[in-house]
Amino acid sequence: MAEAPAVDAHAHVFTRSMPFAADAHARPDYDYPAEAWLADLDRHGIAYGVIAAASLFDDGNAYTLATLARHPRLRATVLVPPETDSATLRDMANLGVVGVRLIWRRRAALPALDAEPWRGMLRRLADTGLHVELLAGSAQLPILLPRLADADVRVVVDHFGVPSRDPFERSAGTGALLRAVDTGRVWVKISAGFRIDHATAAEVAGRLLTQAGPERLLWGSDAPFVNHEAGVTYADTLDLYHRLVPDPATRAAIDRTALALYFNSEGMP
Repeated sequence: MAEAPAVDAHAHVFTRSMPFAADAHARPDYDYPAEAWLADLDRHGIAYGVIAAASLFDDGNAYTLATLARHPRLRATVLVPPETDSATLRDMANLGVVGVRLIWRRRAALPALDAEPWRGMLRRLADTGLHVELLAGSAQLPILLPRLADADVRVVVDHFGVPSRDPFERSAGTGALLRAVDTGRVWVKISAGFRIDHATAAEVAGRLLTQAGPERLLWGSDAPFVNHEAGVTYADTLDLYHRLVPDPATRAAIDRTALALYFNSEGMP
């Protein structure tokens, strides 16, 4: 496919043998191993992929790290406690880990990022060259993003910034996202658009494209579409991406962004 993305920057891989987290919000009864995702990538002409750590599982990143060892075309984020030391982070980075995912969309109370253990964690991430992969919603972004900027750590925001259905809250969240992008240390994924209505996805994508530009944007499928498996296919996610970003040159620029961020431009055509 001549216009296939170069990188799928957001997918989850797992098997039924992996233990669920105690607070898992969904419990898939099927396998979506790395090989199934790679088959989807190959079927659609996508060269590289980035595994997003899933809060559903509590296997200590074992499956993700083993997958990276088998497949050099992949990178990943992981879930680790904030006390994780620099040596552990460096070891993970050497295996192909690019960031640590913070899943705070459903948290009623946000952590104090300017106090321990989070202050030290963010410093260690910055020193190790890893980024924060942030899953948070419109109401949380105006609070979290300035604190992360103060920590001088790179940030990749998932799923359009999880825009709110409330237009005022959504506008405030997207505004905070755009101000953060202006720091030069924040990127945003156009991913999981099937989880929000098309009008909202188009609205936020339009603001991101116009005001942030493709140099700060990434695309991800969110395969295997947990809780939406019956109504979404991999091809559907690509079709939505092409509708939200119809210009091939803009999509090519997003490819370059993903290759540079995750692969240091290795393997760029």
